[in-house]
Amino acid sequence: MRWWKAVGLAGAAGVVATGVVIVRAERRRRAYTPDQVREQLHVRFAQATSAQAAVETTTSAPRDASGIRAPIRRLFGR
Repeated sequence: MRWWKAVGLAGAAGVVATGVVIVRAERRRRAYTPDQVREQLHVRFAQATSAQAAVETTTSAPRDASGIRAPIRRLFGR
């Protein structure tokens, strides 16, 4: 068997294996009921808002417009 045939067969096997992994993941995803999906989304939203609130409480007071101009000018090099 020539080396290029072996490479071709290995590539085809890789494509098939990737397809199998994708199909399995899709079956698992579709196995959720709408109520389970909704519950997961509510949990993720609660986590995101609590993390956002924690970040907002640790930041300093907002700058006025003149305090923002200098970093923006430095960033864009003007």
